[in-house]
Amino acid sequence: MSIVIPIVAVTVIGLICAVMLVVASKFMAVPEDETFVNVRACLPGANCGACGYAGCDGYAHALADGTTQSTNLCVPGADAAAREIAAVLGVEAEDVVEKVAVVACCGDSSCTTLRYEYDGMSSCAAANLLFSGDGMCTFGCLGYGDCSKVCPNNAICIEDGLARVKPNLCGGCGLCAKACPNHLIHVVPDTVTTVVRCSNQDKGAVTRKACSHGCIGCKKCEKECPAGAVTVVNNCAVIDYSKCTNCGHCAEICTTGCIVEASFLSASKA
Repeated sequence: MSIVIPIVAVTVIGLICAVMLVVASKFMAVPEDETFVNVRACLPGANCGACGYAGCDGYAHALADGTTQSTNLCVPGADAAAREIAAVLGVEAEDVVEKVAVVACCGDSSCTTLRYEYDGMSSCAAANLLFSGDGMCTFGCLGYGDCSKVCPNNAICIEDGLARVKPNLCGGCGLCAKACPNHLIHVVPDTVTTVVRCSNQDKGAVTRKACSHGCIGCKKCEKECPAGAVTVVNNCAVIDYSKCTNCGHCAEICTTGCIVEASFLSASKA
């Protein structure tokens, strides 16, 4: 009996608490906004924050309560999500500027080497804590795949120690950019055809020793860009895509080959 009584007492208390919770959930429930529920169903659930809100719920609440009327902020959902949201809200659908991630580094084994043998956690964030990684270029890709681990579309793989994005799978959510400790990954409009694949900010002579394809800040691209879209900032070329005409001239004259021209169409257009 000394064992049965405590068991019965706990069971009874549990039943009483369960009944109280059921009653409370019924009479104290807050009615859910139907508009929010319908808008939330239109979003992909990536919770990437690319829309500028704290995940899909935040964006759906903002649309439901009228904080924003922009139906085109969900980059991963692209035009399909924008159309569905517009239908729910009874407004005209807006075009989504599809985006894609690009890696501003081309430092594979063909153009750079390692400074030491790293024997630790297979994590870019962890490796970066030890003398900024094991690569000769302390600004380069660490190659341990933190970006690929967070990608919801499996659009990033690590090949030859370098992160590579598959644009036809990329949804432009930007989670990889947030995960990269060296801030090498940038999310750009998928209409872009020319990118700078280097982030090294050392002077040219130092960069050249670290990577044969690194930007040496020679400013040739800056001087010859017909649109004035390229500038050298902190010894590294930067493209202003609001001015860039995608002529590709900077890629043609780049002395180290760190500026490349290619198609970066995202998953929604590929």
